Amino acid sequence: MANGRNNDLVIPGSGNVFADLGLRDPEEKQTRVRLAVAINQIIQPLSQTAAARLLDVNQPKISALMNYRLDGFSVERLMHFLNALDRDVEIVIRKKPRSRRSAGITVTEAQLSNAG
Repeated sequence: MANGRNNDLVIPGSGNVFADLGLRDPEEKQTRVRLAVAINQIIQPLSQTAAARLLDVNQPKISALMNYRLDGFSVERLMHFLNALDRDVEIVIRKKPRSRRSAGITVTEAQLSNAG
């Protein structure tokens, strides 16, 4: 930067960091992370032991979940956790828009508060 100009190329992200990093199964990874974020927001005020009791798993599984070590958690299992936490999980299937090259998976949280 001796000439005072910034020659760094900025490449916009795709919206999926796992795809941007070239990782395998990026949509599944992103789906698991988004589900884990929702679960972690719900169980955040609980102790790991109390959360483990609610989700019928051992405390080390809760620790892994809270630290986003998600290799041992399928999308289905995470959705069951949300059900155990009195949350509905809704799956909507629709035709992708023509403007997009490939179909995708999106997880959207309607409300993440502990109330309701």
